[in-house]
Amino acid sequence: MLIQETLIYIEEKLAVKTFNFAPVSGDSINRAYCIETTDGKYFIKLNGKNKYPGMFEAEAQGLNLIANTNTIKTPEVILQDSVDNESFLLLGWIDARRPTAKTSAKLGEQLAAMHRQSAELFGLDADNYMGSLTQSNKRHKTWAAFFAEERLQPMVKIADEKGLLVNKDIAGFEQLYKNLPGLFTEERSSLIHGDLWGGNYVISADEQPYLIDPTVSYGHRELDIAMTTLFGGFSNEFYTAYNEAFPLAKTWQQRIDLWNLYPLLVHLNLFGESYLAQVRDCLREYI
Repeated sequence: MLIQETLIYIEEKLAVKTFNFAPVSGDSINRAYCIETTDGKYFIKLNGKNKYPGMFEAEAQGLNLIANTNTIKTPEVILQDSVDNESFLLLGWIDARRPTAKTSAKLGEQLAAMHRQSAELFGLDADNYMGSLTQSNKRHKTWAAFFAEERLQPMVKIADEKGLLVNKDIAGFEQLYKNLPGLFTEERSSLIHGDLWGGNYVISADEQPYLIDPTVSYGHRELDIAMTTLFGGFSNEFYTAYNEAFPLAKTWQQRIDLWNLYPLLVHLNLFGESYLAQVRDCLREYI
């Protein structure tokens, strides 16, 4: 098994011995394992070094960027490297428990604190991935320009090339790009997770929220909040606590489908036309 060579490398780097490792489910892109060592448990994800170049490096940078805000926890980045043709990311292990009203409120409060971290421009100094698709973070002065040019347009281009969209769809997106500045009020950028669905946070055994699998940028915080509604997994306590800590615009719910066009386009490109009806329904609201 390829992981054996990687484990030997990790043992040498960390001066530990591995006595057990087992596959972990939940990652559809990478192979993931729980590693038990003489120094405790670790989580590792692996993939071919050339399959998704820079993916684990970008994830490690995103985790560290969030952690360094001291607002909300992320798994500790232990080691990111490659062995032969195998790239890996080694993280601290988190013993998880089910969310409660208390921990959901804490998640909302801490996410709000993270969203208060800002930058002069929208974007980031490096690109990353959304799922297995590359994500451009070229900086822009406005969220409207960033969302159109670095989020929607690349995904529409891929979908068009795959034959998933027709001319009417393309024309609809062209109209949306023109309408965007009038659909919301610009505000200062926020450090956002970028892929905040219910599977990308964990509540630890000691009741601390952790964000995992980020695809960070400085963006509009409504994007994160909108994505929490896409597949569920967030309670009323989460939204109440967030709004108390960092109130959203009163009209934020009117834009849920606008911001969710991006993850829906990603899903369309990754999983096919089963997501096309949702994309068209959302698009229709704003053109």
